[in-house]
Amino acid sequence: MSPATLDDEVQGGLVQARLAGDWTLATLGPQLSVLDARLRQLNARSAHWDLRAVTRLDSVGALLLWRAWGERWPDETAISETHRRVLVRAAGVTLPVRAVRAPYDPATPLLLVGRGTLTLLEHSLGVIALIGQIVLDLIYLIGHPRDIPWREFSATLYKSGAQALPVVALVGFLIGVVLSYLSSLQLKTFGADVFIVNLLGISVIRELGPVLVAVLVAGRSGSAMTAQIGVMRVTEEIDALATMGISSSLRLVLPKVLALSLATPLLVLWCSAAGMLGGMVSAHLEMGLSYAYFIDTLPKVVPVANIFIGLGKGVAFGVLVGLVACYFGLRVRPNTESLSAGTTSSVVTSITAVIIVDAVFAVLTRSQGIP
Repeated sequence: MSPATLDDEVQGGLVQARLAGDWTLATLGPQLSVLDARLRQLNARSAHWDLRAVTRLDSVGALLLWRAWGERWPDETAISETHRRVLVRAAGVTLPVRAVRAPYDPATPLLLVGRGTLTLLEHSLGVIALIGQIVLDLIYLIGHPRDIPWREFSATLYKSGAQALPVVALVGFLIGVVLSYLSSLQLKTFGADVFIVNLLGISVIRELGPVLVAVLVAGRSGSAMTAQIGVMRVTEEIDALATMGISSSLRLVLPKVLALSLATPLLVLWCSAAGMLGGMVSAHLEMGLSYAYFIDTLPKVVPVANIFIGLGKGVAFGVLVGLVACYFGLRVRPNTESLSAGTTSSVVTSITAVIIVDAVFAVLTRSQGIP
């Protein structure tokens, strides 16, 4: 390994720069800044370059020369073909890329709104197409009951319903405790302790129960469904089903949507019962209301219509979460980044859609179930 050297002399009024030795990272390290300054000085004097004595040239040496030359070839250069190829590669990767800030376009906000609208329209049409396919599958199953995917339906019902009972009960119970405790602080001020039953019954059975269950189902079961279908897309299992003539919507989408439409209203009842139990315990401890009074007063102040409204919301939320989860799962492209983005979009879209649909329910049922 010979050190890198740089000599220059003036011949006939022209500057001759001669390079020799190994122009590699190992030899250039100690004198890199010095050589860089001399190379730039010689280039400014329009020197003629002679690299025939260079024994070794790596990418570091080539980059050093290329940048000292101002990222262009000198007028006169004597160099071997091997070293020329190294410099050509260096020139290919060191072309200056300067970020140019685009001028402000007044139409940018309008373009963003337009893109968002088109994206929303695309997703809406996709979900509508998926609903249409599910309707066609149901019509097909009516005429071919032997093809009903009972195993997929029962598996989804067990995973999304039975296995979710503990966490739903815990969340419902704690929400009931918190709501009862905070409400009791205000009701005591006005001497309206007995109205805690009305407050808990309407809020938990009619609103909080269905919404909490929908959020839990979207985060727990919806994300799992999207990930499952997405992994099948990545591993080309869906393509294999199509090759074998098996409908992916019949085997994957329909059982999940139907199972969630059945499991979610049952979970709403379970969550509402747990919430009322937590509220009853908290009311007894904080306000001294007996359990017998709470149980006896609840059906009197909370009409049965609220239970049906909660169940109706449960069915609608279950179908909605199932459709969104399957839709984004089927849109996953065969790469892991798309899988993670699809799962995130599924959960966010499901929760947003649930809140919007809940607001629609609130408007449509504003005169129902209110004593």
